[in-house]
Amino acid sequence: MARRTKEAAQETRGSILDAAETVFHEKGVAHSSLAEIAQVAGVTRGAIYWHFKDKADLFEAMMDRVTLPLEDILAAAGDGVAADPLALLKLCTTDVLLRTARDKHLQRVFDIAYHKCEYVGDAANVRERHIASQQDCLRQIEKGFKACAAAGALPPGLNAKEAALGALSLVSGLIANWVLDPKSFSLERHAASLVDTYFRGLATLPAPKAARRPPAPRRKKP
Repeated sequence: MARRTKEAAQETRGSILDAAETVFHEKGVAHSSLAEIAQVAGVTRGAIYWHFKDKADLFEAMMDRVTLPLEDILAAAGDGVAADPLALLKLCTTDVLLRTARDKHLQRVFDIAYHKCEYVGDAANVRERHIASQQDCLRQIEKGFKACAAAGALPPGLNAKEAALGALSLVSGLIANWVLDPKSFSLERHAASLVDTYFRGLATLPAPKAARRPPAPRRKKP
């Protein structure tokens, strides 16, 4: 009985997330109400508050649902990738682009995040969740670049934070522009080469210049 109750709760939670995705996509996050989401899901507002604290919590859960854990990426890639930090970083970067290009569900969620999310009204808290998620992602990417430099896969003078900012901007910019107009270019066809071009650019960074010693003071003649 307890198992069935848990399964029913998970089904209700999934229905609410499905409804939120539909309503957010149609009306935008700021202009969507929890009452409308409850109606589409066929539940009460109380049921939404049982599973989610507020609209920001619901939005975050919607985003988390389409995020593929690193462990799943590694399992799909096979042996050897975990031991190669550069290969892992390129794989993760390319993977999110390819999955976006192939998954209609993911495309819709990214369309909501990039084009239908105004941080006003009761959606203001979504901004804080969005920023926190982005900062966490940035820290993980920076950590990956530091590992690449330490392993000698990228130049020792690499600025890991700048490299992470560039990688995150590449991915988010490509996705934002592509979901806005998928006919403008083929994300699936160009994903790997665009990522490879970025990483090859990092690999050709010049070595850091050796610190120059200040000239020795001139000795006065007696």
